[in-house]
This record gives sequence, structure tokens and C-alpha cells, in this order.
Amino acid sequence: MSSTGRTTGEQRWVLGLTAVGSVMVALDALVVAAALTTMRHDLGASIEQLEWTVNAYNLSFAVLLLTAAAVGDRWGRRRAFAAGLALFSVASVACALSPSVSWLIAARTLQGVGAAAVMPQALSLLGAAFPPERRGWAIGVFSGLTGLAVLSGPMIGGAVTEGLAWQWIFWINVPVGAVALPLVLRRVRESRGPARRLDLLGTALVTLAVLGLVWGVVRSQAAGWASHEVTGTLVGGLLLLVAFLAWERRVAQPMIPLSSFRSRSFSAGNAAGFFLTAALFGAVFFLAQYMQAAFGSGPLKAGLQLLPWTATLFLTAPLAGRMADRVGERPLVVGGLALQAAGLCWLGMLAAGPVSSVRYAVLVPPLIVAGCGVSMALPATQSASVGALPREALGLASGVYSMMRQLGGVAGVAVLATVFAAAGGYGAATSGFGRALAACGLMSLLGALCGLCVAARPTPAPEIPEKVPEPEGQIGTTLRPARASEDMRAQARTRSEEAR
Repeated sequence: MSSTGRTTGEQRWVLGLTAVGSVMVALDALVVAAALTTMRHDLGASIEQLEWTVNAYNLSFAVLLLTAAAVGDRWGRRRAFAAGLALFSVASVACALSPSVSWLIAARTLQGVGAAAVMPQALSLLGAAFPPERRGWAIGVFSGLTGLAVLSGPMIGGAVTEGLAWQWIFWINVPVGAVALPLVLRRVRESRGPARRLDLLGTALVTLAVLGLVWGVVRSQAAGWASHEVTGTLVGGLLLLVAFLAWERRVAQPMIPLSSFRSRSFSAGNAAGFFLTAALFGAVFFLAQYMQAAFGSGPLKAGLQLLPWTATLFLTAPLAGRMADRVGERPLVVGGLALQAAGLCWLGMLAAGPVSSVRYAVLVPPLIVAGCGVSMALPATQSASVGALPREALGLASGVYSMMRQLGGVAGVAVLATVFAAAGGYGAATSGFGRALAACGLMSLLGALCGLCVAARPTPAPEIPEKVPEPEGQIGTTLRPARASEDMRAQARTRSEEAR
């Protein structure tokens, strides 16, 4: 790969195809947002079931990310990426054919499994294809497209729902996957990381822990916080989480090496990414519904009304990626999340007022402010966390970041739906939407505070990879550290730790 400022043809293929996979899985995270009102009527779904159409996908996505990253490091990232695309496409067919909301939730869970195989491999393939001095730019483009997919989900979902039917928001994945899959196998080089043993017990513990915690929060309004169901699942989730951390400390090859969190930038970047996505997913979940409730908009119009928010990503995210290479990630993380907090709190105050006093025009400025904020912070948090660890740990770093981001989405939708329901839900005019959006702003502010701990300057990876000749008949390349004296490596690691 070229280490100059030019992008090679091979790098463009890697960036394009990994972005296609990322856009597919990111789009489906909230593409159902504008269709939720239609699905609520067509399928007779409750607010809890609507939550699970989003959270079932994000939950299976989140808890299997690190296992999928380990599979990719061991058996080939390109191979795992292609398998994930295939499974995601098949699950999309099952979603489109769902006869009931229960079937849809099950199919969305399977979609999340496929997404878990796609996303960490995409980041790892991208990091392996670009040298450190160009990685910030590549991640900026990649993150911008991914963020655009998340934020344009309501618009695309609204257009498809109103023009065709809500089932078609899943059918559109099938031809895209069919075209991308053979191109991935032909145009992307194979790469691998350190062969790690699969931590199946760790995966099971963290899956059940998160499921218990989310289940307790989701059921709190219907069953009551003091009910045996809610207290039992919350306590059980916490105990399983403690068991997971204890297991990770003692196992030889853990799912999450806890020593990685000694890096300040790695910990802060992941925490900021968690709160950023919690606020983002929660805001997208409620804003599309608010536009329909407050202005009587159809699914398409509701999606178009969010364009001032989504359009900021076209310019801001790539510029933020370039700025991160020059000034470091901290200013972008803190400043971006602070802007997102200001915009969402502003929207919350407006939405909490009487419907008759709110005009769409007054929502445009806070939508732009919030959009600029998330566009700045999204690539910066990703770059801070993925770039904080040595290059040989790239698969692990990308897997942990993606997991924390998806768990943030699960937590955000669950917690904010609880706030919404406590304020009266759909029967309380728009006051519930106002409180939920204000809570999104508070989550963004927490993310900005976490961002203060990100390293002030970008930290280059301490080792430089080079290609290793492979046996005849094997496709792709394997990465290994460039030959250097042990003294030089030790000095590089020391400088890296001091910078963090």
C-alpha cells in the first residue's frame, strides 16, 4: 500500500466496499424509524415491541462484535466480511416476509448477527489498507458515510414506506448484497490478525448481562420498577456483568483484554462513543415520530424534515477526519458532543411546548447545530479509540469500539423510551417527545465530559506493517511487524504510552 498522500486503486476498492457494508448495517439500525407509526398500526405493536424492533438488532449486533472480530483475525477478515454480508441479506428477506411483529423481531435479531460480522471486519480491512498518516482521512470518509446512513434512515425508510410498503425497507438490501459480495471476494485482499481463541463463555455472559439490563429497563413502565420481573432481570444482569469481568481477568485469551483500557484515549474514546450513539439513536427514534405527531406529516415528509440534520454530514465529517490528523481528536470529540447536546436540548425545549406554538422553521437551527456536532464527533471518537492501540490490535480495538457504540444505541432507545412513557407516551400530546429529546442532550453532554480525557494529539501506531510473501495458491496478504531492533520498539511503545 502506498504511504504517500495518494490513494491507490486497491485502497479505493477497499474503502468503497467496506463503506457499502457499513452503510447497509448502519442504515438498518434506524431505517424503521419513520415506518414505526405505520408498523404500529399494521402489526398492532406496542411501544415495547417497537423498541425491540430496534433493540433486537442492536443487541445481537453489539454482543457478537468481538467474537466476530476474533473470527476474522483468525480465519480471515475478508472471508468473515463476505459471510456477514450474505447472512445479513438472507435475514433481510426474513424481515420483509414477517407476518407478525414477533417474527419481525426474530428476523431483526438474525440481521444483527450478520451485521456483527460485517462492521469490525470493515474497520479492520480499512485499517490494514491505509497507512497511519492516511487512516484518519479514510476513517473520516467511512464514518461520514456510516453516520449519513444512520441519520438518513428515517428519510429513506419514509420514502420507501410511503411509496411502496414498509417491507421494502428490507428488500432493498438484497440486490446491494448480491452485487457487493462477489466484488469483495475479488477486489479486497485478505488480512489476518493475531489468532485468538474464541471466548465463548465470555460472549454468553455479556449477552445475558446486557439482555437482562435492557429487558429490565424496557419492562419498567409496564411491570413497575418494584416488580419481581424488573428487579430480578436488573439484578441478574448486574451479577452476570460482574461474572463477565471476573472471567475476563482470569482467562488466558479474553474476549476483552481489560488491560487495553489502561490507555486513556482508548477508554475515553469508547465512553464518548457510547454516549454519542445513545443520544443519536434515541433522537432518530423519536424525532421522526415527533414530526408525524406534531405536524401530521407522512413517513416521507417526516424523513425530509430531518434533512437539515442529516445534510451536515456531507461536509462536516470528512473535514473532521482531516482535522483529527492535524489537531488531534480531543477538540472534535468535546466540541462536537457539546454542539450535539446544545442542539438536542434546544429541540427538547421546543418540542415540550404546545403543538400550536411550534412551527417547523424554528426547528431547523437546532437540527443544524445537532447535525454539525455529531458529524464532528463521530469520526473523532472512532479515530481516538481505534488509533489508541498498536496496529496489531486493530481488530480488537475496532471490535470494542463498535460494541460500545451499539450498546450505546440499545441503552439510548431503552432509557429514552422509558422517559417518554413516564411523560405520558403517545397520549400526552408532544411533552413526552420534549423530555426524551432533552434527555438525549444530557447524554451528549456526558459524552463531551468523557472526551476531555482523550489524548491531546493523535498517537501513531508504534509498529509499521509490511507484506509477507505467502505460499503459492493463498490469496491475500498477512501482516507482521516490520523488522526493528528491540530497543527501537521499546522506545516507540514508551513514547506512545506517555502520549496517551
